[in-house]
Amino acid sequence: MIANEARLFLIALQFLTRIRVKQIHPFPEDWLPRSAKYMPLVGALIGAAAGAVILLSAAFFPSPLPVVFGLIASVVLTGALHEDGLADTIDALGGGADAERCLEIMKDSRIGTYGVLALVAVLALKATSLDAIGPLTVIGVLIAAYAGGRLAAVFALTFLPYAGGGNVKVSRTPVRMTGRELIVAIATTLAIGFIAMKAAVFVAATVVALFAAAVLALIARRKIGGYTGDVLGAVEQVYETAFLAVAAALIAGPG
Repeated sequence: MIANEARLFLIALQFLTRIRVKQIHPFPEDWLPRSAKYMPLVGALIGAAAGAVILLSAAFFPSPLPVVFGLIASVVLTGALHEDGLADTIDALGGGADAERCLEIMKDSRIGTYGVLALVAVLALKATSLDAIGPLTVIGVLIAAYAGGRLAAVFALTFLPYAGGGNVKVSRTPVRMTGRELIVAIATTLAIGFIAMKAAVFVAATVVALFAAAVLALIARRKIGGYTGDVLGAVEQVYETAFLAVAAALIAGPG
């Protein structure tokens, strides 16, 4: 039992980061829904790593350089998995007239104007939000934001139909997460958030971020019929960005 759960965690870690775990055996065919419950935990670890880079570099570099270093560390650690999904999704939803054309754009490895603008906007919002929060508080906020972002992707994976066609970033699986697995993912995210941040700030940021992520998920449902791997990445990024912006507003205040 413990060995199986450890294997599922390592699968989630390998999928969401550039960390390569050798000899995961046996590798289950339903690896995605089975390991998804651990994705918020992996997200929290990524957030902790990025926050640590910000805190350590703040001892040597002036603002806003530590924030930039932290975001670079996050992108390097994840291999820009979610940022790539964001760019492809916004390109597709912005430039596709119908579902077939949207999916065709998503499969194109080239990035378009909409994708570039989305990446610039998201990175700018994240950087300015984190800089306003400050290095002493930023680790907890990043841990909660990154855990919640992966939970938002898990929600999209669970509740949206697959619409990917030949998109192979995340393959369709006929198996869904069980209710118990979903509860584990939710409970993990909530526990992490309430430990890492002040409760009121965490709740407010979570509500707004979930709403923003849900809006994008519903647009994808209407435009292409459901989720693809790119859509999951975009949902995660939208959640993260909205969460950080609201947290910054509540922690640092206006102006």
